[in-house]
Amino acid sequence: MASDDGSKVFSAFSLAAALGAAALAKRGLTTTWRATTGKNPPANPADPDVSLGEAVAWAAVSGTMIGLARMLASRKAASYYARSTGHLPPQLKRDGQHADASTRPPT
Repeated sequence: MASDDGSKVFSAFSLAAALGAAALAKRGLTTTWRATTGKNPPANPADPDVSLGEAVAWAAVSGTMIGLARMLASRKAASYYARSTGHLPPQLKRDGQHADASTRPPT
């Protein structure tokens, strides 16, 4: 049951961190967009009144930066949780990126 409580705490903490990071990233992107283009960013890039280039640029930049901010915040939350408890949160598992010799295909 204690592991389940830790999982819930981490989920809430990670979600709050990711949402906060996304909000900060969007605020920064909006300010940068205004300074760069002299216009507000498109509220709805699908609107036909927004040029295709502007819509694509906003979608690419905002999607990348907000996604990156959320990922970094989630990693920071996982790192904090691991330092506090001595282990990764239950829902995070090592991704197996570091293959050892026993998992390599035969040559």
